[in-house]
Amino acid sequence: MAYIDYYKTLGIPKTATEKEIKDAYRKLARKYHPDLNPDNKEAESKFKEINEANEVLSNPENRKKYDKYGENWKHGEEFEKAQKQRQQQSQYSGQGGFSGQQGFSGEDYSDFFESMFGAGGRRTSGRSHSPKFKGQDYHAELHLDLKDVYTTQKQVLTVNDKKIRLTIPAGVENEQLIKIKGNGGEGYNGGPNGDLYIKFIISNQTYFKREGNNLYKDVDLDLYTSILGGEILVDTFDGKVKLKVQPETKNHTKVKLKGKGFPVYKKEGEFGDLILTYQVKIPTNLSAKEKELFQELKKLRHHD
Repeated sequence: MAYIDYYKTLGIPKTATEKEIKDAYRKLARKYHPDLNPDNKEAESKFKEINEANEVLSNPENRKKYDKYGENWKHGEEFEKAQKQRQQQSQYSGQGGFSGQQGFSGEDYSDFFESMFGAGGRRTSGRSHSPKFKGQDYHAELHLDLKDVYTTQKQVLTVNDKKIRLTIPAGVENEQLIKIKGNGGEGYNGGPNGDLYIKFIISNQTYFKREGNNLYKDVDLDLYTSILGGEILVDTFDGKVKLKVQPETKNHTKVKLKGKGFPVYKKEGEFGDLILTYQVKIPTNLSAKEKELFQELKKLRHHD
């Protein structure tokens, strides 16, 4: 088995103090933490190595055993017992006290050593002092149209082959970020799972402009209705409404339709307002008769 130098792994000398071990570990843990190195297998492997080194060296008793027995520090005491018995066997055999069958022969000792340390077996280390780390956070974008978020809806997202049922409240805003706790990467050493962050990208293919919970829309108004008044039908986000236009309504006049705007996020039954701006349209391609009538109106205005 290849010898693993835990001091070299943490980049510290064998004379390092507890504080130097702690500082070195924290620095390397931040550098190679999976959150900062997503999909980086090399960083993930390095992160596990420095965790293992810290588990041993940060514990004074384990460090003492490691300094004495190296990587196989966990079985050091068993090794000493086996070595002692082997020495006793050799001593007694030399004195005629025991036969080789009653003690450890050289082959017996070799078998024992391999059973304890393994011939190419896996490295093990205790976890009692292992720090816990939160799993990696995942980030995703969900693209929707403005019409989609006018009402509450449910969707099923697939993140890393895991299906997540998501309720999207009406009124969610463009680039709004929501967190779904515990649906990120798996935690390390018993730490909590990471979280899933979903960013909403909302396009607007409608004639309405949205600002917060309010909607804005321009409404064309013919010259005659703006002067004489009357009734018109206008589109709201969820249907048409009839509006009464006051006589002599000026261009760019604003009208507020209370509660006809966008739903308020997570406040069921509450809506913003719809603000309409009248755009008075001047008639074009007038007939001779229409021009004549306008001339008459002009004379009346000047006469007054």
